[in-house]
Amino acid sequence: MSARNDVPPSTVGVELLEHGVEVEYTDGRTTLYRGVPEPVTDTLTTPPKKETHVLVTDPTETEGVMLYVNDLKTHDDILEATGVGRVVLDDGEEEEIFPGVTVRRPGGMRTEVEADPEIARGRVFVFVEDDWSERSYEFVGEESEKTGDSETDERTDA
Repeated sequence: MSARNDVPPSTVGVELLEHGVEVEYTDGRTTLYRGVPEPVTDTLTTPPKKETHVLVTDPTETEGVMLYVNDLKTHDDILEATGVGRVVLDDGEEEEIFPGVTVRRPGGMRTEVEADPEIARGRVFVFVEDDWSERSYEFVGEESEKTGDSETDERTDA
């Protein structure tokens, strides 16, 4: 099967932990995105060639929908078995992947994500990783950022 098609997501389980975000796929397996997510209030631009995963939770924060952006490695049947979706964009393209969440490819193998958690009606996380590093981000309202409601993680990206 192709690894270049858009694949619609299913609902996955989500558990918010002190040390990261755990996702339970529809096939029962789990993965942990480690670290306290860095707060983002504006546009998040990823470094080139990084895998970008976007997770939007429901208002209960126990379920969500996850999409891989421009993942060219994972085959459709694996995504369908796990409940993870995929969107593939060419340079210059953008798409609203969930209400209030837009991704675009500005060029240079980067991804830009913009999100409004109020419109999304849940929490919006972005996980950016490769074989050497893993970063977690959460879109927050500007008030949360100003009042320091979110903790940040001191990791650096290699």
